[in-house]
Amino acid sequence: MKTLAKLPVTIVTGFLGSGKTTLLRHMLDNAQGRRIAVIVNEFGELGIDGEILKQCSIGCTEEEANGRVYELANGCLCCTVQEEFFPVMRELVARRGDLDHILIETSGLALPKPLVQAFQWPEIRSACTVDAVITVVDSPAVAAGTFAAFPDQVDAQRKLDPNLDHESPLHELFADQLASADLVILNKADLISPEDLARVRLEVAEELPPAVKVIEASSGRVPLDVLIGLGAGSEEHIDSRHSHHDHHHEGEDDHDHDAFDSISIELPQADESLLLDALTQLVVQHGILRVKGFAAIPNKPMRLLIQGVGTRFDKHFDRQWGADEARATRLVLIGQELDGILIEAQLRAALSA
Repeated sequence: MKTLAKLPVTIVTGFLGSGKTTLLRHMLDNAQGRRIAVIVNEFGELGIDGEILKQCSIGCTEEEANGRVYELANGCLCCTVQEEFFPVMRELVARRGDLDHILIETSGLALPKPLVQAFQWPEIRSACTVDAVITVVDSPAVAAGTFAAFPDQVDAQRKLDPNLDHESPLHELFADQLASADLVILNKADLISPEDLARVRLEVAEELPPAVKVIEASSGRVPLDVLIGLGAGSEEHIDSRHSHHDHHHEGEDDHDHDAFDSISIELPQADESLLLDALTQLVVQHGILRVKGFAAIPNKPMRLLIQGVGTRFDKHFDRQWGADEARATRLVLIGQELDGILIEAQLRAALSA
């Protein structure tokens, strides 16, 4: 009986808004016949990234696409890995004769190290190997010293101990994502000056083992042959990679990223300009880091996709509303210490003004 080769797995990690989903879309659009399964880890109750990925033209029917995208919705992978990740991987392992590759997109708040360590489990290790951990970096945000895209709020997110010469929790998470990397992509390289980009490269290199490659990209456009087939076998050496959060996975219950909140809001149809203005004001007032979702716009037959990082919003109409589909606005807002009731009330009040 023929023994199947280990199924290669690429883990894509990176901070909020760095461009992970864009990179995965690029990889799927250029799969060149490879049979790829995708695990999407969405921080929040709405599988928005999963819906975006399902729209990619990867040579399969909608039913097949729905069967190839696995969404893990309950928090970050390091917290749910034993509850959800294992059964999903077991199903994929059972089908590995029909697959060429697995892509995993972690939440922007996830720690990659414990996820890679999960590939040391015998049932997974015998069938899969981590081809590479790819960390996507928001180059303009790092150049601004914020790591995410909202400087004032990120600067306020410090460790609670005033006696420490400390970094923000976001910087520690950023450093931990780099610490597990086999390849780093300095994304949005076209949005900053060559001098700033060189400074970002030096800053990132300080967090990396010498052998890790760093490449530059715009909108995640990197040749697929650069992204897969690295053969890093990350699970073999991940234990030697130091991270700030190692002790949290040695019996302690607290996670620094537990301070992040994810608020899901469902609204009726909304005027586009009113909605975007209201969201911008809420971002400034409450320090919201990330906004993503879909909006129903009156008299528009198509659904409006909204993705915001800080006060920067991208939007476009992505598809027609289904004949039997409720036309509603559904949003996820991510930040720290968010008052969901207050934010939803303010948003509703702004839209009814």
